[in-house]
Amino acid sequence: MAVTDTENPLLGETTCSSLLQKLQEIWDEVGETDEERDKMLLQIERECLDVYKRKVELAAKSRAQLLQALSDAKVELSSLLSALGEKSFVGVPEKTSGTIKEQLAAIAPVLEQLWKQKEERVKEFSDIQSQIEKICGEIAGNLSLSEEAPAVDEADLTLKKLDEYQAQLHELQKEKSDRLHKVLEFVSTVHDLCAVLGMDFFSTVTEVHPSLNDSTGVQSKSISNDTLSRLAKTVLALKEDKKQRLHKLQELATQLIDLWNLMDTPDEERKLFDHVTCNISASVDEVTVPGALALDLIEQAEVEVERLDQLKSSRMKEIAFKKQAELEEIYVHAHIEIDPVAAREKIMTLIDSGDVEPAELLADMDAQIAKAKEEALSRKDILDKVEKWMSACEEESWLEDYNRDENRYNASRGAHLNLKRAEKARILVNKIPALVDTLVAKTRAWEEDRGISFTYDGVPLLAMLDEYAMLRQEREEEKRRMRDQKKYHEQQNTEQEAIFGSRPSPARPASTKKVVGPRPNGGANGTPGRRLSLNANGSRSISKDGRRDSTNRPAAPVNYVAISKEDAASHVSGTDPVPASP
Repeated sequence: MAVTDTENPLLGETTCSSLLQKLQEIWDEVGETDEERDKMLLQIERECLDVYKRKVELAAKSRAQLLQALSDAKVELSSLLSALGEKSFVGVPEKTSGTIKEQLAAIAPVLEQLWKQKEERVKEFSDIQSQIEKICGEIAGNLSLSEEAPAVDEADLTLKKLDEYQAQLHELQKEKSDRLHKVLEFVSTVHDLCAVLGMDFFSTVTEVHPSLNDSTGVQSKSISNDTLSRLAKTVLALKEDKKQRLHKLQELATQLIDLWNLMDTPDEERKLFDHVTCNISASVDEVTVPGALALDLIEQAEVEVERLDQLKSSRMKEIAFKKQAELEEIYVHAHIEIDPVAAREKIMTLIDSGDVEPAELLADMDAQIAKAKEEALSRKDILDKVEKWMSACEEESWLEDYNRDENRYNASRGAHLNLKRAEKARILVNKIPALVDTLVAKTRAWEEDRGISFTYDGVPLLAMLDEYAMLRQEREEEKRRMRDQKKYHEQQNTEQEAIFGSRPSPARPASTKKVVGPRPNGGANGTPGRRLSLNANGSRSISKDGRRDSTNRPAAPVNYVAISKEDAASHVSGTDPVPASP
C-alpha cells in the first residue's frame, strides 16, 4: 500500500499516513522482511475494510429505521386524519421531497397537533358517553354510577359521530326533564292528597322511593319507570281513598242534618260541625282544605251521629208528633178531612209497645208525608179555582148589599172606594158561571182519574157546586119576580095619578142608614175572608183554615142566602150598568 498520508502539521492530528510512515520507520529499524511487511499491511487493510463494512451496515440500518419511522408517521397521520374526520389539515407537507430526516422533521409537528386534537376529542366523547350512561342508568333505576370512564371508540372520533352522541344526549336530557316534571307533579299531587286526608306525606312518598324526600335535590330524584309506576299507583290509591272518605263524610253530614232537622238542634250546636257539613254537596276535586277528610274528623262525625241516634230514640214521641203535625198541616191546606186524634193515639200506642223500630216509624211517616204532598199537589189546581170561586161569591154578596144601599152614591167618606170596588165586583161576578163550569169539569176529571170523590173539608165539591147552581137559579128567578112586581106597582101608581092627580109627597127625612163601606170580612182592598155557611137548614161553617165547627150537609158560599123581599124593590141586578157617580 502506498503511504501518502503524513502527519498534518496544521492540525496536529494523527492520520493513517503518519501512522503508516511511523510503522515503516519501525520496520526499517527492526529489519522486517518485505514478506512480513506485506502480510502485515494486508491484515491492516482487511481490518479497515471490516470497519467500513460495519459502518455501512449501521448506516443502512439507520436509514431503514428512518424510512420505517417516516412510513409509520405517514400511516399514523392518515389514521389520525381518518379518525378525526379531517380530509385536509393545515401543516401537512404536500410534497415528499428532501431527505428522510427533513421529511420526518416536517411531519412531526403535524402529528403532535393531531395527537393533541385527538386527546381533546376523546375527552369530549368520554364526557358525552358518561352523561348518556348516567341518564340511561337513572331511567333504568340504577343510580350507582361506575367509577371507570366509558370506553371510547378511537377509530371514529369524527364530528359527525360526536353530533350523533350529542343528539342522543339531548333526547335523553329531554326525556329526563319530562320524567322529572312528571315525578314532581306526582309528588305534588301526593302532597295535596295527603294534606286533605290528614296523612304523613314524607312516609308516604319515601315508601315509593327514598330519593323523593324533600331533603334531596331535584336532580337526584329517581325518574325510573318503576318509580313513575309506583307514584301513579299511589296517586290512584289516594284518590280512591279520598273519594270513599268524601262519600262517607257526605253520608254522615246528611244524617247529621236530618237528625238536626228532626230534633230542631240550635244553630250554635250545628256550627260545631260546619267542617263536616260544608262538603255535603262538593265534588272530589273541590275538596282541597287540609285535613278536610282526616280519619279523626270522620270518626268525630260518626260519634256525633251515634249520639244523636240515641237521643232521637229518647225523643221519639216528640219527633213523631212533629211529623204528624206536618202531615196534618198538609191535609189542612189541601182541605182533606182526617182524624188527627186517632192518628196521634196510634203513634203513642206503637211507641209505647216497642213493636216498631223508631227508624221504621219515621220512615213510614215520611212516606205518608210524601204521599200527602203528592195528593195535595194533584188537588192544587182545583183548590185554587175553589178559592177564586169563593172569593167571587163573597164579592157578589158584598155587591148585593152595596146595591141595596140607597145612600151608596152620597158624597161621603169612602164612597169612591166602594164605587171602584163595585165596578171590579161586577166584572168578577160575571165570570162566576164560567168559573163554576170549569171547576165542575176539572173535578169530574179528577174523580174519574182516581175513582174517588173530591171532597172539600169532608164535603163533596160537586154537591157544593150543584147546590150553588140551584140557589143561584132560584135567586135569579126571585130577581125576575121582584122586577115584575116592581113594574106592576109602578103601573098601578101611574094609573092612580092619572085618575086622582099627583100629590106632593112629604119630605123624606134624612136617612140614618150608613153608607156601605168595606165589609169587616173583606177589608178596604176588596179581598173578603174565607167562610162557608149553609142556609137556614144547616149549621155547618168552614173557616179559612179548613177547621169544621159541625157536620150536617154540603156547604155553600155565603151569598146563598135568599134576597130580602123588603129590599127587593130597590135592588139593582149585579149585571145592570153602574150609575154615574154624583
